[in-house]
Amino acid sequence: MDLLKSMKISSSGLSANRKRIEAISSNIANAQTTRTAEGGPYRRKEVVFGSEPARDSFSEILEGEIDAKAQTVHATEVVSTNKAPVLKYDPNHPDANEQGYVAMPDINVMKEMADMISAQRAYESNISAINTTKSMAMKALEIGRN
Repeated sequence: MDLLKSMKISSSGLSANRKRIEAISSNIANAQTTRTAEGGPYRRKEVVFGSEPARDSFSEILEGEIDAKAQTVHATEVVSTNKAPVLKYDPNHPDANEQGYVAMPDINVMKEMADMISAQRAYESNISAINTTKSMAMKALEIGRN
């Protein structure tokens, strides 16, 4: 695998994890949102990842089996979950029903924070891979100068 393909794979991971971090941030920010434009409480968002071969041109497709397994990742879509809202008793809330219950988003902030840490670590890993690839390219250039 060449250095540019390695950079492309790592940058696709950066982009996908950025979308994941954005979705998690939205979930945390709206954990108490009981009214949305669509009606009802906020729905938790999840990012769906997909992969595709790390090839751009016909000549890259014809390359050997070594590069055939290389895949880039991308966020295919951001979906809202269909989980039922959690009913919380709060008769003084403006969105409470006749029985005094408020439909709250089914978001566990602790789980979201754990997911955020996981996404952050994946993002940092891709940055490390890019930096290592850049370092290898610089070393290769230094070898060529001597």
